[in-house]
Formats: sequence, C-alpha cells, structure tokens
Amino acid sequence: MPKVKFYVLLFSLCACASAEIRLGIIGTDTSHVIAFTKILNDSSSPDYVPGARVVAAYKGGSPDVESSYKRVDQFAEELRTKWKIEFVSDISTLCRKVDGVLLESGDGRVHLEQVKAVFAAHKPVFIDKPLASTLEDAREIARLAKESGVPWFSSSSLRFSDLAAGLKFPGIQGAITWGPGPLEPHHQLDLSWYAVHAVELLYTMMGRGCEEVSRTYTPGADVMVGKWTGGRLGTVEALRPYGHFGAVVFRSDEKVNQSDPKASDSYRPLVVEIVKFFETKQPPFPNEETLEMFAFMDAAQRSKEAGGAPMKLR
Repeated sequence: MPKVKFYVLLFSLCACASAEIRLGIIGTDTSHVIAFTKILNDSSSPDYVPGARVVAAYKGGSPDVESSYKRVDQFAEELRTKWKIEFVSDISTLCRKVDGVLLESGDGRVHLEQVKAVFAAHKPVFIDKPLASTLEDAREIARLAKESGVPWFSSSSLRFSDLAAGLKFPGIQGAITWGPGPLEPHHQLDLSWYAVHAVELLYTMMGRGCEEVSRTYTPGADVMVGKWTGGRLGTVEALRPYGHFGAVVFRSDEKVNQSDPKASDSYRPLVVEIVKFFETKQPPFPNEETLEMFAFMDAAQRSKEAGGAPMKLR
C-alpha cells in the first residue's frame, strides 16, 4: 500500500475512534437533562465524562403533571441558551441528527409512545426512570426493542451510587432499603413515580428472584416486603413526603450496616455507564432485572388494593 494512502487510512481510523457520540434528549421536564448535559458537554467540570455530547433536544412535557409543566420551559431555555442545544419539533427529526437518545421525560406514561419513533429509527436509547407507568407498558417497550433489534436500558442513578457500591457483597441473605416515596396521581403504578429509586437499590443488592410481595400503606409511608426464592426477604420503605436514601444488607455471619450517609450522590457514575452503553450497545445489567422490578411494583400495587395481602409476581 502506498505510504500516502496508509496515512490517510490511519488518520481516518483514529478520527472515527475518537469521534464523540452525538446524543439527543427527549423531554426537558427533569433536572437530569441539565445535570447530564453539564457532565457530558463541559470539559472543565470535575464530573466531566468524555466520549459523548448532547447536541439536540425535543422539549415534550406533560400538561397534567405539575412537575412537568412548571419546569419544562425553564430547562429547555437553559439547554438552548447556556448549552447551545438545538431544539427540534418532533422525535423523528431528533433521531436523524443523533447517534443515540436519552429519553428523559419525567412522565412514565409517555415513554412507550415516545420510544416507538426511536425504535423505528434504530437508535440505541437510555430510558430514564421510570421506564413506564405500568408493567404492561414496560413489557411492551422491551418487546418492541427486541423486535426492532435496538439496544436499550433503564436505571436509577442509585444503582451506580457510592451507597450501592458500599453494600454489594456476595451471599446476601436479605436487605432493607429506604428513600423518598412521594406519589403522583396519574401514574397507575404509584411506586414507579419516585419509590422506584429505593426499589432499584433493593434489586441492586438482591438481584432477581422475587416471588411475591406484600404492601402496608399509610399516608406517611409504604412498606413493601418481597419474598425471594429460597426464603430471602427484601424490604423497601418509601417515605412521604420525602426522606433520605439508605440501605442495610444481611449475611449469614454478620449484619453489614447502612452505607455512609456522606456517600456521593453524583450522577457521574450513571453517566459513565450510559456512555459505555452507547459505545458498546450492551446494557450494564440485564434488562430482565428492570422488568422484574416493575413486576415487583405491580404486585405491590395489587397488594395495596387487597388490603396488604401477599401477591405473586405476574
């Protein structure tokens, strides 16, 4: 091969290897869009994660969810003016401008409809919490992704937090997690709105294998007790209106205490995993675990409606 052609080829390969992944945002009604954009686009930030960059956004928003309609314009304007993000009028147009999608809409009810255009465009997608507002929608998202061959994953930032990292041990016999559990009246699975964080923290400790769930509800808190295969028990307490996150895990020979309350709550560890996902097209943990989390919350919802009776996962 002539020397000139060799260097041209080498330069092209290096350029491709170092090219940033262009990301588009769907939904600007959550503070995550500002936090993630800063982490990805601001190379001077101590939390900076290289490899991907937010370049475009679709505003979205839900007129019947207060936290959406009160914030969607504010966050959109900050993305437009401070971060120079291009806004587009529809999701299909967004997909033509990007390599991957961050579905950030705060309202889980709209995720199924919004992600259909992403799957049609064959763009890998991270779906922020909650994946959906019902078990049926969550399963339909997974089915459509498989049908279209599009990689996806969904996760709470708690899964990759210092809190979780400090309590992941082999041989866990049981765990208790807790955190804020405010409710949003439009979400059919009421735990999916915010208590999903504490549920995901539990699954980070326990893994899959829950068989049934019972739920005790009061206006100030919910307590969900899940029975895992082999008799292990996992408990989630959702506190209202708000509360701190925490966890305790148990092993046969000792109790491992709740992790350090000073543990970092940075979004950076999650964004690191998101960038890896867009690079490799492989989710950082099985999507089946996310679907079981929704089956857990579905069983908890049915238990609540049945006055606390244990309910099998569907």
